[in-house]
Amino acid sequence: MPRTTALQPEQVPADSKPTLDAFSKSLGFTPNMLATFAQSPIAFNAWATFRGALNKALDMKTREAISLIVSEVNGCNYCLAVHTYAANLAKMPAEEIILARQGHSSDPKRDAAVRFARKVVEARGQVDDADVKAVRDAGYSDANIMEIVSMVAMFSLTNFFNNVFDPEKDYPAVPPAGSI
Repeated sequence: MPRTTALQPEQVPADSKPTLDAFSKSLGFTPNMLATFAQSPIAFNAWATFRGALNKALDMKTREAISLIVSEVNGCNYCLAVHTYAANLAKMPAEEIILARQGHSSDPKRDAAVRFARKVVEARGQVDDADVKAVRDAGYSDANIMEIVSMVAMFSLTNFFNNVFDPEKDYPAVPPAGSI
């Protein structure tokens, strides 16, 4: 049950309105998570800027695979539903979506990124030299590794936000991890 209210359009703070309107136009509707997050223009706009910058990193399938494993580890059902929907739009096969939620990919390079992202979120960044070497050996530069770590942080932010405030779900639910 939601712990705060998703704002109606007339309730959105003026400093959040342009960002929320841009998302709504792009998506064709206003997700409850965004209408809730918009209550804080500072947090909402900071997240949107961070997200926008990271959307230029790596490829869409790798970004979505990272979002799925981070959301799985953090237990965010809202984000799992959102990113499963987005992964479908990115034309990720259902098997790849399941693999991503399990921390893997059939693509060797993407698999290294997803495995590393999982390690970062599970170990709260306390990875070892072998973890960094594995992702480097798969062809990721140090800049790419920084982007993966940044994605883990950005996706964790929305996971935590949704786990705390529990906005009403507006994307198709996905099965629990135990049943995939």
